[in-house]
Amino acid sequence: MILLLKADAFLFSSIFILLIFTAHASFSCNNTCGSNHLPYPFGFSSGCQIQLNCSRNGEILVNNEFRVQYVTQDKIRINVQPQCNRSVQVFRNLFTTNFAPLSSNAILLHNCSSDAVRSCSIPAISVETHFESLSCSNSSGLSCLFDLTTDGFFYNSIQLRQCRSLLSSISSNYSSTSGVTSLDVQAMELGWWLPGKCHCSDHASCNELKSPAGPGYRCQCKDGFIGDGYPDPAAAGCRKASCSLPKYLSGQCGGSTRIGVLIGGIAAGVAIMVTLGLLCCCIRRRRSTTKHKGFTKLCLAETTGINIPIIPYKEIEKATNNFSEKQRLGTGAYGTVYAGKLHNDFWVAIKRIKQRDTDSTEQVMNEIKLISSVNHPNLVRLLGCSIENGEQILVYEFMPNGTLCQHLQRERGDGLAWLVRLTIAAETAQAIAHLHSAIHPPIYHRDIKSSNILLDYNFRSKVADFGLSRLGMTEISHISTAPQGTPGYLDPQYHQNFHLSDKSDVYSFGVVLVEIITALKVVDFSRPQNEVNLAALATDRIGKGRLDEIMDPFIDINSDDWTLSSVHKVAELAFRCLSFDRDMRPSMVEVAEELEQLRLSRWEPCEEINRTASSSVETSCSSSSYISEKPHSFSENSSGK
Repeated sequence: MILLLKADAFLFSSIFILLIFTAHASFSCNNTCGSNHLPYPFGFSSGCQIQLNCSRNGEILVNNEFRVQYVTQDKIRINVQPQCNRSVQVFRNLFTTNFAPLSSNAILLHNCSSDAVRSCSIPAISVETHFESLSCSNSSGLSCLFDLTTDGFFYNSIQLRQCRSLLSSISSNYSSTSGVTSLDVQAMELGWWLPGKCHCSDHASCNELKSPAGPGYRCQCKDGFIGDGYPDPAAAGCRKASCSLPKYLSGQCGGSTRIGVLIGGIAAGVAIMVTLGLLCCCIRRRRSTTKHKGFTKLCLAETTGINIPIIPYKEIEKATNNFSEKQRLGTGAYGTVYAGKLHNDFWVAIKRIKQRDTDSTEQVMNEIKLISSVNHPNLVRLLGCSIENGEQILVYEFMPNGTLCQHLQRERGDGLAWLVRLTIAAETAQAIAHLHSAIHPPIYHRDIKSSNILLDYNFRSKVADFGLSRLGMTEISHISTAPQGTPGYLDPQYHQNFHLSDKSDVYSFGVVLVEIITALKVVDFSRPQNEVNLAALATDRIGKGRLDEIMDPFIDINSDDWTLSSVHKVAELAFRCLSFDRDMRPSMVEVAEELEQLRLSRWEPCEEINRTASSSVETSCSSSSYISEKPHSFSENSSGK
């Protein structure tokens, strides 16, 4: 009975406190979003005069579109990320009853049909640095709209009707002390106000203004007083800087006794108790998470034998902007790759593994183990991983010039010079030879293809995607495993008898050599039926001495004797690599030596070759899980993959 009475008393007290809290909430203003706190009249509930939006990750937003950088006594500063096809209506929506863009902004527009829109004198470096990755900034003609008005607000809506797209904004700030005007790209300042005539608390001054929506005002406490200056029940009003809280509540510091504040104090006490409870839960959860991370790292160390950096999942989410489609570089059979920027301003490629079955975990652990155990300048580097929240994520160095496949298919640039192609082939062969001969036991890649050959800033070759790789056995000629790989590159003998060996990679590399010579697709159903497979087509033409029928016209074999001779020698090497009988194929060490000797026989130094590339278009070569290019809407200098 005593226990029941205590339970009833606790329940009654809880309901009473909840009722008080609810009553207070009906006229209070929630001005907290995550770790951010805004002064009245800003907030995120109906009791606030100016309502903003709070995202799930604790970011303050305007119109659920633009992130708020900060709020001052007269301005709201927002971030305007560049976007090509964003409707200009989004900009018009910033003209509300409580805020509007200031005339100190230069609005960057696209698709304008009138010459009335003036062009701004923006320093070229600002545009290049912040908008170079957007193809629309080059093709549409950057237009700039500005309107210097006496009251400081933007009014030029007539010119806006002539444009369809809002790219971004540039905010200018004039320093009266230095006399210098600074430009902040991808930023916009909004002036704010409360509509109507002045209505401020005691000891507050009122600043009347003419806004685009009509008369407005802002309140500010006078010198010697602190607070927000507003008399509303949810506001703090003004009190003397030296006034204690009890005197302020009793009205001795100016103003009347605030019953709302008293009730708010009770509610705040309840909130503190709830916060303390949540804090305890968070501490326990953090300890659990820390233990989980330590356990994950221990499992990785035991599984792979190597300690690699464990990157928190939240940092991965932040780096990829919650895996934004804008930052997606490509999608492959085993996952999607995103461009990301870690806390140290280091560009990386983030591979998010597809959760298809239990084999995906094996693929991840296999890739971590193999790629961490080798070190070669022509093998892509693994920088870290994240295995939590049910996700399996690998982080690699960022490669800015895409894949060999993209360049051969003219998805990037107009084509590669023959010496550049030969150098890429030689470097790739050296990397594969290193896996076969310098590692014990050897590593068989099993997925050598042009879309897994990445190109760095200097077009240096980097072999990627070790998800299908397997460790070989030095005491036997092959291992038995189910055939896996990409159609068109798969060793026919491996496919026939399930015998995987180093010569399986040799066959796949032979297909890559044929791609380098012909720039044709490996599998193309638009070709005649007996020529769909490039390997079969190439062996037929090379064997009959008719290489010229399939050679890439971009290669100028008549430029000098060396080019003609070296192209035919590479074709002969590819022919040997594509032998059906694996014992007839050369080893990768032999292939690498032949290609390197052939490259060095060129009398013209490699440095004189102009290696160029242009923006990529994601098409057939985008099947690689490491397609890499400079990410859209990012402008900083990147390093890494």
